[in-house]
Amino acid sequence: MEEGSNSSSGSFILMGISDHPQLEGIFFVLILFSYLLTLSGNTAIILLSHLDPRLHIPMYFFLSNLSSLDLAFTTSSVPQMLVNLWGPDKTISYGGCMTQLYVFLWLGATECILLMVMAFDRYVAVCRPLHYMTIMNPRLCWLLAAVSWVGGLGNSLIQSTFTLQLPFCGHRRVDNFLCEVPAMIKLACGDTSLNEAVLNGVCTFFTAVPLSTILASYCFIARAVLKIRSAEGQRKAFNTCLSHLVVVFLFYGSAIYGYLVPAKSSNQDQGKFISLFYSVVTPMVNPLIYTLRNKEVKGALRRLLGKGREVG
Repeated sequence: MEEGSNSSSGSFILMGISDHPQLEGIFFVLILFSYLLTLSGNTAIILLSHLDPRLHIPMYFFLSNLSSLDLAFTTSSVPQMLVNLWGPDKTISYGGCMTQLYVFLWLGATECILLMVMAFDRYVAVCRPLHYMTIMNPRLCWLLAAVSWVGGLGNSLIQSTFTLQLPFCGHRRVDNFLCEVPAMIKLACGDTSLNEAVLNGVCTFFTAVPLSTILASYCFIARAVLKIRSAEGQRKAFNTCLSHLVVVFLFYGSAIYGYLVPAKSSNQDQGKFISLFYSVVTPMVNPLIYTLRNKEVKGALRRLLGKGREVG
């Protein structure tokens, strides 16, 4: 039976790796482990940023925003992945699929903008150190964070609205781990040229503008770091900025491949695993990257654990 072209009834089937059922148990364990690490790592950064007075500076305010974002980002998709991997039922309701689509687009675009804001924060810290706290005052920090979240929501409203107009007919089998725009466009049974144009235009804007701004910021930062006479000062500035750059390239690299590489030139299985990478792996490694290379965060963690033992 064919379903109505824009019907909101019925459900979708998230195929995932159902064509390799012998791997589902392994993927379930790996994704569950990654999710638990994501929850613990990002929650720890949020708590440390709020509880330790030494971390009450703009850098950790934005890092706390990034951790909150990653918690919501991964939670919008991973629990449904685990349910689908655990048993034979791969379905997700129409409402659940559309909610996942809205939230995933919102948080993904928010992270694009937030990473640009964090690069601006590092630029001011390295290139204008004497005026850092004056420029990055609490009012500006809250404004930049709000712009990130509201800008991401704008992206979600645009892309989701166009996606909801697609005619979904027939089997409704989404060849992916989650409901996202490229997979939904492939599922449609009508003309998708407008949707593809909107997807390419919006995604180009949300990747090209922030990424070019980030790279420009780090050009200025690199020039300023080379002028620092102290080797210790150079090393500290380099380590702080390197952590952010690693996060930037992990997120933008996978997002650009998943959303801007033409479907015909990319392998379908590769596309699925790329979406798995930026929805599961990136939120997990972000807190690890920032904590392993950051003495302030590690020091705050030791102080918090030390207080816990004293109380105990």
